[in-house]
Amino acid sequence: MKKSRREAEAPDKQQSVAALVASHVVCSLSGRRDIERRELFDEQRRARDSSAKRKVIRAGRRGGKTTFASSVSIDAFLDGLRILYATPTADQLQTYWYEVTTALGDMIHEGVYRKNEANHSIERPGTRERIRAKTAWNADTLRGDYADLLILDEWQMMDERAWDRVGAPMLADNDGDAIFIYTPPSLASRSASKARDAQHAAKMFAEAAHDQTGRWAAFTWPSKANPHISDEALRGLVHDMTSQAYRQEIMAEDVVDVPGALWNQATIDSNRVTKHPPLVRVGVGVDPPGGATECGIVAAGVGPWRVNGKQDQHAFVIMDKSLRGSPHAWASEVVSCYHLVKADRIFGEKNFGGDMVESAVRTVDATVSYQDVYASRGKAVRAEPVAALYEQGRVHHVGLFPELEAEMTSWLAGESAWSPNRVDALVWILTMLMLSPGSKAVMSVPQVLPGTSYWTGLR
Repeated sequence: MKKSRREAEAPDKQQSVAALVASHVVCSLSGRRDIERRELFDEQRRARDSSAKRKVIRAGRRGGKTTFASSVSIDAFLDGLRILYATPTADQLQTYWYEVTTALGDMIHEGVYRKNEANHSIERPGTRERIRAKTAWNADTLRGDYADLLILDEWQMMDERAWDRVGAPMLADNDGDAIFIYTPPSLASRSASKARDAQHAAKMFAEAAHDQTGRWAAFTWPSKANPHISDEALRGLVHDMTSQAYRQEIMAEDVVDVPGALWNQATIDSNRVTKHPPLVRVGVGVDPPGGATECGIVAAGVGPWRVNGKQDQHAFVIMDKSLRGSPHAWASEVVSCYHLVKADRIFGEKNFGGDMVESAVRTVDATVSYQDVYASRGKAVRAEPVAALYEQGRVHHVGLFPELEAEMTSWLAGESAWSPNRVDALVWILTMLMLSPGSKAVMSVPQVLPGTSYWTGLR
């Protein structure tokens, strides 16, 4: 009986699949010569070949981070492991997914591996071997899986709790490995971040670099290390970017402090506290937005603080609720902050916004205590006395304020092209609490009873 075409082709198909399965084994044992992908450059190979269980990769934009992630994923997959790749954005996921599926395309096409586009996974049927890519911002979006290799890309944009609450436990089954990949975030790129601490990736990198156990390792390279991008284009970026953004995004430098900035991170950190004393005055500073910028909303208070046996009045920054939104949105946030911290007064800058701040705030709540403040001097001149208070150890941040502190340590008067709205709000409230004529009466009070409010000269 004459065989049908499908029956005639079946043995050939089975032999083809068998050959590809065999090539999977050969590929795994022979350095993956049969997988077509971009060759790694020296810095990438050093990171790949490290035996550390935890690797932190800091690289510049277009520096080959995704190529590195896809390459090590393929290696691990061909070794029979289970890989989970997570990144905050769909665009980044698609770049990684394209590289992985392209490299494994022939075997996927022939049925050796099964691809699921819906959940971005590639698996070898009948085994636990799998590559999966997903978008994840935080612990909740990372849940629901386990892995032998976890890769967290654009790590600086993720909520850092994604690692210790979910990422680390999901590796427990087989003592898996983790790779953290990031580019130091310039201030302009932080608006989309979900990180609680904008410097969490930099801090992890520093700890990994100083690790003496061999469990952690840190690797870094600038954008120019990638031989596949244009040197001429990189040189041109010097003229298109601020020097700080270029150092962070292209040179892959963790810039904590900017030379010339009025504040430095070490000073802020050295004065940081976890709780404040009873506050005798509490206020909310508001810097109205100009166009599409943020509205600065910062709350602070003053209270007694004993240093070296001497009690004095110190300021405590207790809340940063700055946001970008409509006048009603930010006015609602101002009023919410006012009630939340039990503030005595709201101080809003009048120069730029005219009566806009007071009008917007009173539309939300007409009963709040409000006072206009006027900028008769430039931002830097107004900020310098407040910066001096920090240097004297008389201002304390209660907890972490990553976005505010990033502005404080990054803004350069006369150079920065962006408006420091959070800093402006901070300067207004600390000026009114600590440096205005009315604040002198408070500083002369020898002891303060909880719940007492002294507002001499400002009512």
